[in-house]
Amino acid sequence: MDLHLPDGYEISTDPTRLDVALIHRWLSLDAYWALGRPREKLDAAIAGSLNFGVYDTASGAQVGYARVVTDGATFGWLCDVYIAPAVRGKGLGTALAAHIRDHFAPAGLRRLMLATADAHAVYARVGFEPVAATDTWMVLGEQ
Repeated sequence: MDLHLPDGYEISTDPTRLDVALIHRWLSLDAYWALGRPREKLDAAIAGSLNFGVYDTASGAQVGYARVVTDGATFGWLCDVYIAPAVRGKGLGTALAAHIRDHFAPAGLRRLMLATADAHAVYARVGFEPVAATDTWMVLGEQ
């Protein structure tokens, strides 16, 4: 699969371009992992993350979003990946994941992790794999 962003779209980390009201609507109403998330929680999450927006180049409208919680040197957590329903199926999710992978490549992160219930194939296309040594990982909170 072509991992390049389709023509007519661009990705930006410029926080001033984020349509936070739209992102909140997407996540709190349509994303199984964030249903009901309060706007205040999203605002705090955005403030503590490196945010990636996907935009239609003709209109400037935001059509996708993802964020990475990271120290920028050793670890990153990719989360809240969302592509608007009207533009799904164009490869934007895979291109966004590839862009994020490539963005962090120069930093040499030891791990860039994520959790997904239904998009394993999207992330596998850009090199993500299931955690092999599950006996070494632990979690505090929801599973």
